[in-house]
Amino acid sequence: MENKYIFVNDQFIHHTEARLHVSDLSIQRGYGIFDFLKTIDFHPIFIDDYLDRFYRSAKEMNLAPPYERTELKSLVRQLIEKNNIANSGIKLILTGGFSEDGFTISAKPNFMMVQNPLNIGNEGFEKGLKLITNNFQRQVPSVKTIDYLQAIKTWPQVISHHADDILYHKDGAVRECPRANIFMVKGREVFTPQTDILRGITRSKVLSLEIADLNIIEKDFSLEELQAADEVFVTVTTKNICPVLQIDNKLINDGNIGKVTRSLSTLLQQLIRKDVELKNGF
Repeated sequence: MENKYIFVNDQFIHHTEARLHVSDLSIQRGYGIFDFLKTIDFHPIFIDDYLDRFYRSAKEMNLAPPYERTELKSLVRQLIEKNNIANSGIKLILTGGFSEDGFTISAKPNFMMVQNPLNIGNEGFEKGLKLITNNFQRQVPSVKTIDYLQAIKTWPQVISHHADDILYHKDGAVRECPRANIFMVKGREVFTPQTDILRGITRSKVLSLEIADLNIIEKDFSLEELQAADEVFVTVTTKNICPVLQIDNKLINDGNIGKVTRSLSTLLQQLIRKDVELKNGF
């Protein structure tokens, strides 16, 4: 992508020219938030839901976004047009800003948008995922912060176990993956944790899906219950629904993808396609 543009503080610039001063709190203290959405056929999927969360996160972290919603949507549109990438991931980043003492939040946070091509296919669905567990609770779990210290620190363990991702639990109470929410299926009920987790946008869409005689609810559960579930899957912006076939050394559903997971995946893809077709005011 030789001609890719990045948006930094009121300017679209070539990606090779992007700079951020060392005094920014994202560098000094790891302080900042972000959100991440995807585009399909040049359309940002569920953009209002992602912007809702972006502004909520900013408020909770005492950061003042430099743009109102309509302005920000316009900037997203311009970035898509300038880069001409049909299927992509767009990251919105808001930092603590330049700080003279390396601790105090600036009155003017720094804002950036980065766009990269994204494979939106469903090729990995049939392969499924293997997760390893980690006893950890994220700070400020309701906010999508830039703090991924634990996930990056423990990533060598994922590789050494030939796994795909980490599943956080707090003393046995299931939470989430670093970049995904988790669901379990027990009979005709589907559960996803409700305590101390980031409420993902894809997660919210699955909670809204309707299948006859299937109850989808927020309810906390233990790691032991999860490993005994009929089916397990995660939801994530980039891949929608992904089946989980193994957690640590325990196979889920004998390593097979379940019918409920398949049905919900189909419905979610239909919902996404509808959003693309309607454009929803974008």
